[in-house]
Amino acid sequence: MKDNYQIRVLYSFPHKLGGGRIQTTAWEQVKGLVQAGAEVLVHPAVLQIPVPGNPTIQPTLSRGKLRLPYKLLGTARTCALHDRIVARRLRKLAGKVDIVHLWPLGAAETARTAADMGIPAVLERPNAHTRFAYEVVQKECERLGVELPPGHEHAYKPEVLRAEEEEYQLAYRLLCPSDFVVKTFLDQGFQRDQLVRHFYGVDDHLFYPSPDRLSQRQPFTMIFVGVCAVRKGLHFALEAWLKSPASCDGKFLIAGSFIPAYEEKLRPMLSHPSIQVLGHREDVADLMRTSDAFVLPTLEEGSALVTAEARASGCVLMVSEASGAICKNAENALVHRVGDVETLARHITQLYEDPALLRKLRERSLNTIDQITWAAAGRKLLDVYRETIDMYSGHAMNATQPTSGNVCLSI
Repeated sequence: MKDNYQIRVLYSFPHKLGGGRIQTTAWEQVKGLVQAGAEVLVHPAVLQIPVPGNPTIQPTLSRGKLRLPYKLLGTARTCALHDRIVARRLRKLAGKVDIVHLWPLGAAETARTAADMGIPAVLERPNAHTRFAYEVVQKECERLGVELPPGHEHAYKPEVLRAEEEEYQLAYRLLCPSDFVVKTFLDQGFQRDQLVRHFYGVDDHLFYPSPDRLSQRQPFTMIFVGVCAVRKGLHFALEAWLKSPASCDGKFLIAGSFIPAYEEKLRPMLSHPSIQVLGHREDVADLMRTSDAFVLPTLEEGSALVTAEARASGCVLMVSEASGAICKNAENALVHRVGDVETLARHITQLYEDPALLRKLRERSLNTIDQITWAAAGRKLLDVYRETIDMYSGHAMNATQPTSGNVCLSI
């Protein structure tokens, strides 16, 4: 496919486009694709925030101010309804769509329709393979003696797993935002060419560094931002912090809401005077700008957006290899194996005791922020589309070639 060809994308999202978490991710993706030059037809369940560039947007579950409440049918049935509506709309767009971009739990019917029409469908994987995610979180919860609340997103749900694994098989390729996500699918038996790498970006207008942070005479400050749950590995961060001399006169800020049982389990460590539990905060960017390092010893992720936000804000990353962070160990960040408290404690101590190392890693990290913005992510995603369309066309062409052997021609 020629680079100057304007790719026509049908982008299906079964939630509110422009809400929080993955809803922000999808909104930024659409915005980035428009900026990169794609022709994007967006079918969200609901449009929460208008998208710059005025792509064509046709919500499936709202009209004007009227919206179908997810509680009415339940999330699974609501997403399935969205999927059926998009599949029906796709049928009417023969010859007008080059590729279909889908999101989990709202993809199966549209993926089948795309295959029938000879259109490649890619499925976003904002997290690791769901079976792996369930198993690793359940195992750690059992080890800690912490029970997840009923209905928690990472509590084992066989019906969700069945639905997502069906979508994996129906999609032509899976969009993986990190090498860690790729590995979890390879470990489940997927072929490498079924998995394609892209990445999530950062809004560098909202997240930017304080120019004089390192010249200020302030205590060493480490920050954790996110839902305080077993999956995120906060208990590893607390253990490592208390093993480091940084806990003597430094500060460890924790910004996020706790699962009650998890908070109770961690209460003895949380009570240490160097640790400040801030709860859910709306001023995360400001908190990051006043911090030296960001910690995320997570058990599993897709690619945690907060790691890019911390980088752009001037924090040095100290993350597990499962974080999906865009960084390189010892070059612009410090990376440890999942659950390796001793290494994480050593990393904290190194940054606390060696201001030159902190400065070097910070500068190297900030020097490449322009490579991980949402605009850059949009360009990368468009390249992935081109590659996938070419690959799909090649497979279709090969499928029409005659097989080797004797061929009898009728006259």
